Amino acid sequence: MEYITAKGVDVPVLGFGTWPMKGETCRTAVQHALDSGYRHIDTAQMYNNEGAVGQAITNSGVPREDVFLVTKIRRQNLAHDDVLSTVTESVQRLGTEIDLLLIHSPSRTVPIEESISAMNELQERGIVEHIGVSNFSVEQMRQAIAASNTPILTNQVEYHPFKNQSEILKFCIENGVLLTAYSPLGQGRAIENKVLEGIGEQYGKTAAQVALRWLIHQEMVAAIPKASSQIHIEENFEVFDFELTDEEMDRIFDIQGGLLSQLRSLLGL
Repeated sequence: MEYITAKGVDVPVLGFGTWPMKGETCRTAVQHALDSGYRHIDTAQMYNNEGAVGQAITNSGVPREDVFLVTKIRRQNLAHDDVLSTVTESVQRLGTEIDLLLIHSPSRTVPIEESISAMNELQERGIVEHIGVSNFSVEQMRQAIAASNTPILTNQVEYHPFKNQSEILKFCIENGVLLTAYSPLGQGRAIENKVLEGIGEQYGKTAAQVALRWLIHQEMVAAIPKASSQIHIEENFEVFDFELTDEEMDRIFDIQGGLLSQLRSLLGL
């Protein structure tokens, strides 16, 4: 496993996503992931699988301090008191404290400052270590950072070779915030992409493995692929034994057309 440091916190650069798995399917998948070497597990209140995730971690034999556990507050639960009560319930379902607590999506009615204040209180109580956000725009990230007494560790957003997140990535790099890429394989689009396939052939890797390597090779980017079968769980983890060249990185940036030039322009390169 490789780690990425944000706000002084070492985060496993490759995590395991659990949506939309539930019950025994989820428990088995998380167990396989932990057995395969994953140490970053992602869940959420809205996934209705926190209990299964917690059981898998408990039963895995992996020391709890070695697992970076992330869950997210459902958008409907972002009022101050709802944050306090529902996260307490999440902790009970998980059977353990939370390493990273995220706002799953910004509320249309509850101010960001109100939700962040409650999350800071949970940190003070010691049941949440770090906080962050998900699906936030750059402006919403600015608001969250300004509202919090503690660092905003990550913004979890959809990011893959077919989706341009250059503005958010630029902001994350400039502010030392981790961008955590969900749906890193583009809902399966990466698997049959000819550019990714061609690059992978040179390394004996699949297109999916190339897409994941492209993500975690970038500055301040982690990825959380999900898989339910043991073979795909293991395959997604086998991305630490090769590196892409700058030219190959550029080719992947350009899959959607112009992503590389846009990113370079935003970063002043």
